Amino acid sequence: MNIETGIAQAVAEAIKELYGQEVPQKMIQLQKTRSEFEGNLTLVVFPFLKISRKKPEDTAREIGDYLVAHTDSVASYNVVKGFLNLNVANTAWINLLNTIHAQPFFGERQTDDQSPLVMIEYSSPNTNKPLHLGHVRNNLLGWSLAQIMAANGNKVVKTNIVNDRGIHICKSMLAWQKWGNGETPETSGKKGDHLIGDYYVAFDKHYREEVKALKEQLMAEGIDEETAEKRAKEEAPLIREAHEMLVKWEQGDPEVRALWEKMNAWVYAGFDETYRALGVAFDKIYYESDTYLVGKAKVEEGLAKGLFFRKEDNSVWADLTNDGLDQKLLLRSDGTSVYMTQDIGTADMRFRDYPIDKMIYVVGNEQNYHFQVLSILLDRLGFKWGKELVHFSYGMVELPNGKMKSREGTVVDADDLIATMVADARQMSEDKVNKLEGISEEEKNDIARIVGMGALKYFILKVDARKNMLFNPEESIDFNGNTGPFIQYTHARIRSILRKAEAEGIVIPDQLESDMPVNQKEIDLIQQLNEYGAAVEQAGKDYSPSGIANYCYELTKQFNQFYHDFSILNADTLEEKKVRLVLASNVAKVIRNGMRLLGIEVPERM
Repeated sequence: MNIETGIAQAVAEAIKELYGQEVPQKMIQLQKTRSEFEGNLTLVVFPFLKISRKKPEDTAREIGDYLVAHTDSVASYNVVKGFLNLNVANTAWINLLNTIHAQPFFGERQTDDQSPLVMIEYSSPNTNKPLHLGHVRNNLLGWSLAQIMAANGNKVVKTNIVNDRGIHICKSMLAWQKWGNGETPETSGKKGDHLIGDYYVAFDKHYREEVKALKEQLMAEGIDEETAEKRAKEEAPLIREAHEMLVKWEQGDPEVRALWEKMNAWVYAGFDETYRALGVAFDKIYYESDTYLVGKAKVEEGLAKGLFFRKEDNSVWADLTNDGLDQKLLLRSDGTSVYMTQDIGTADMRFRDYPIDKMIYVVGNEQNYHFQVLSILLDRLGFKWGKELVHFSYGMVELPNGKMKSREGTVVDADDLIATMVADARQMSEDKVNKLEGISEEEKNDIARIVGMGALKYFILKVDARKNMLFNPEESIDFNGNTGPFIQYTHARIRSILRKAEAEGIVIPDQLESDMPVNQKEIDLIQQLNEYGAAVEQAGKDYSPSGIANYCYELTKQFNQFYHDFSILNADTLEEKKVRLVLASNVAKVIRNGMRLLGIEVPERM
């Protein structure tokens, strides 16, 4: 039992003893005492005045006297109007520190056979281009959310849906056929996803040239500009060929399918390399080329049950007007599927594969309406989690020079970004690393990787996911301020202190004696450590990696202030050394665990 819970129970006993009435726990409001007042915890007394029928000050004093007399946790108190400020006894703080010290994953809940199963979908790449900065945010949010949900006692399945079919895929395939000359990742020296992305850009370049020429020709024939442009886009030879290829793919043409499988295999190898560099992975990957047929069957099933309706042109729709929305297309008049159909099929496959209790989709906020509709449709089709599906909606990543455009080849490529961040970390930490004796080139490179990726991940995850963000690589890799490297450096500093203590023969005890001394700054740190569990729980409720990032930063700041004010290894007494070493080792542990929930490694040295 932690200090707050014990005191809250004692307050309930005090009110029953003093005023003869039981009160619910939610009525007992304990807060961290504000810095301008003396005390550690503050009890808000105002909710009890109707029961005590006394002045706020008198009620607070009576409760305070009871707590001092009946609990070892409260040493003294002071009253400020309707607020009872409690000084927690030193022994209670030491006992709390011992509790934290004894648990490798203090503040996190473990799973068991009864734990609910949460499935989280993230990444969702297209196989016509490499991953870019927007995908980086998606993947980092998805991975972190999975760790946070697991730390809240859920079984988690991490899943990906790959968009591996459609006209955009055929554009890359057609471009490679026309201009590739048999080029492969091996012959070009390029990652497969980059190679295919180059051909997607090439298609668009040639297509725009065709559209321009055709538009000019039509306008010369007297057709107005708007109509000419619309016709040119539809009638350009390249786009017609791409549509013909898509039809052949849908019909299972062996030659088109073989090319599709070969080029997709190149892309998947490239994706896997990027995922490994980002430190993310999946338990199960689904492919739209499989799910769209399942979705079509599920829509036909819903149509037969009267859940959907067919229009005269043979298209199938869902009427959502009773839900305050409009009508939604599910199958086109030619029987082909739309994204909604595919998502229904994917949901059906997943539900058959896993006993899902909650489904979380990590997808950008431009798809808010899509998931509002999907939730209604899945509920209508009988999926138990349909109504409660969570769309983890996040904002776009913006750049100093504007938005990213895949077709024009102006995206911030994920691989380039990762390489740049690691190189910058190597450059910035070179002086620090060189001061370390006996460090190998391999370890230098690993430190640069950890710091560079930590900078990238933390900068993205510290921002409220719902907000658009401006990514600034230079700011992210600063060793001061609210950055990943600042937190990583503090962890490395603590590990260095612990190594020095070990070299001096100082043994960190498994348990501290309860009468060991603690000062106010140490108490503040113990309090901050104790709040980790609440931060994890809140992050799980809010689906908020930024809540964990903020907690890690605040803990790091507080430790650095403590370290500035008090020596650890040069403390006046051995008892003080032991208390501070236990405290420091647990700060390092909680930083390590908190950063793990963000998918960020912390180095042993920097």
